[in-house]
Amino acid sequence: MIDLYTAPTPNGHKASCTLEALEIPYQTHFVNISEGEQRTPEFLRLNPNGRIPAIVDREADSFPVFESGAIMIYLAEKAGKLLPTDSLGRSRVIQWLMFQMGGVGPMMGQANVFFRYFPEKLPAAIDRYQNECRRLFEVLDGHLAENEWLADDYSIADIANWCWVRTYKWSGVSIDGLDNLDRWLLVMRDQPGMAAGIEVPFSLGNLLEDEKEAEAFANNAQKLVQK
Repeated sequence: MIDLYTAPTPNGHKASCTLEALEIPYQTHFVNISEGEQRTPEFLRLNPNGRIPAIVDREADSFPVFESGAIMIYLAEKAGKLLPTDSLGRSRVIQWLMFQMGGVGPMMGQANVFFRYFPEKLPAAIDRYQNECRRLFEVLDGHLAENEWLADDYSIADIANWCWVRTYKWSGVSIDGLDNLDRWLLVMRDQPGMAAGIEVPFSLGNLLEDEKEAEAFANNAQKLVQK
């Protein structure tokens, strides 16, 4: 059994979608980041960096794992799925996983801050991060023009990138003209475990589509970027 400590964010969904895809039993523990629960001594013992998600593997002497990408690798190796064991195949998956962790996630995260959360709208900062997100999306689109999946087969690299890219509207980034990326997004949505995984620890409803809901959520979340 895995204990999952998480909140409804793309990084949190990377862990929950992976658990669902691998059909690993888990128990969810909601970490209320708006109330600072990620900075409590109890949570910091699991993740010294004070960020979600984190897991505890009860079957391995309650071994804790933090960092969403590290969690995905750990779970894939535990289940023997979604991560090849041969060195070349494994490298291809990890390269695209690192692409998400070093590029897509941080850039979309900053776009979210300046486009949605930061009380003062700074056009130069918004443009900087939205343009870089679009560039990264174009990299994905170009690769997907000749490949069904990011690596040779469906893998944790696809799950990691999908959990972030699917929220492109929240970041204010267009995917117009990126037909290969759009095709992949639709196919990913129907992969086993994805629909369930993005409902963990609870559903955000129509947040990505309804501007009124989006505005209310963003206003409530503003205090997070001011701490």
